[in-house]
Amino acid sequence: MSASKRRRPKVEEDEHPDERWMASYMDMVTVLMCMFIVLFAMSSVDAEKFAQLKESLATGFGAEETNTVDTAVGIVVPPDKVDSEEVIEPDAALAAKEVDDLTALQDAIYAGLQEKGLEDAVRFEMDERGLTIRLVSSEMFFAPDLADLTGEAVRVLDTVGPALAPTTYQVSVEGHTAQVRQFADNALDWELSSSRSVNVLRYLVSQGGVVQDRIKAVGYGESRPLTPGLTAAELAQNRRVDIVVLSGQSEDVRSLIPGIVAERDATAGT
Repeated sequence: MSASKRRRPKVEEDEHPDERWMASYMDMVTVLMCMFIVLFAMSSVDAEKFAQLKESLATGFGAEETNTVDTAVGIVVPPDKVDSEEVIEPDAALAAKEVDDLTALQDAIYAGLQEKGLEDAVRFEMDERGLTIRLVSSEMFFAPDLADLTGEAVRVLDTVGPALAPTTYQVSVEGHTAQVRQFADNALDWELSSSRSVNVLRYLVSQGGVVQDRIKAVGYGESRPLTPGLTAAELAQNRRVDIVVLSGQSEDVRSLIPGIVAERDATAGT
């Protein structure tokens, strides 16, 4: 047999296992490293930066980014508003505008009362509920223990009603009485406060032009006093009817109203 026909010895080839898993492994290690770097960087928390991060994440996961809203300040755009051209204002701007609108309404009512010499007949208060027009002292607006409107009450309501009529605000007329007897039956107080608020409501609708589906009457009796009621003057403050112009803004916006009012009052006083 010739040497060319001799069978050559079989050379065994080295076997190499599939190493594609290493690519995924290295990716995972890289991601873990980045995560721990971020955690380390956040170990000293800056409250302001953390809030910005939270708001940015909320924006990223809660809605699509738009060109009309600066998402970096944490304004989350609802999905149904993404393609809308409507400009979404932050809560602080909405609260400031609400204070402006309620202040303009208050000034209009005050100016009307001032023309009649009745500027001291009511008191104004603005809080998270809206604007309260407070008719204090039943002796001026109601006869003692009666729900009938006095002449002074009618003159005041003739100014308040036309100012409220063109607005879109909901209005709550709330009657209150004063506790003058210990262990008294509260039923009479509730009836009296309810009757007074209903009479104010009826006049505002029939003579003031306020739309009836925007107004309601409530009787609280003596359950919500303004003062302890230890003196005649304190009892007079508790004996009242409040015409509350209710803000239609969200709870978050309304919660900012007292702070804005206090800031403006402080600025005006300086």
